[in-house]
Amino acid sequence: MSQTNILPFETPANDQHASGEELDHFIQRNGKVFAGTHLIIDLVGAKNLTDKELMERTFNQCVEECGATLLHLHVHTFLPSGGLSGVAVLAESHISVHTWPERDYAAFDVFMCGDAEPEKAIAILKKAFDADQVNVQTFYRGEGVV
Repeated sequence: MSQTNILPFETPANDQHASGEELDHFIQRNGKVFAGTHLIIDLVGAKNLTDKELMERTFNQCVEECGATLLHLHVHTFLPSGGLSGVAVLAESHISVHTWPERDYAAFDVFMCGDAEPEKAIAILKKAFDADQVNVQTFYRGEGVV
């Protein structure tokens, strides 16, 4: 499993802006301030990529363990391959997936802001789909926005 630049979790950047506005849920980690962590997670050699109920349970587990708030979950099955596309809309942003069961490959997108910890989704996804390899790219969305 390769992980790039995942920083340890810290508290939000501030409770109020200097102007007195409410908390905007930007994050501060290791001296960086940004809107949220966006993980692009590729599972290679993954199994059970046509199991809609497993995908829904796994999304729910990710939401719970990452400390996020689920607003809506939808998973769609494509025929004849049985591949899945799905999205969990979160108060903190989203989790999405598209699977290619014929290639044992799944592409996940996990983006969360605020106090949520999206990094926790990596191990959950690897275990749920018994992936041989997990490739992760990390982006800090909104970095540098004042």
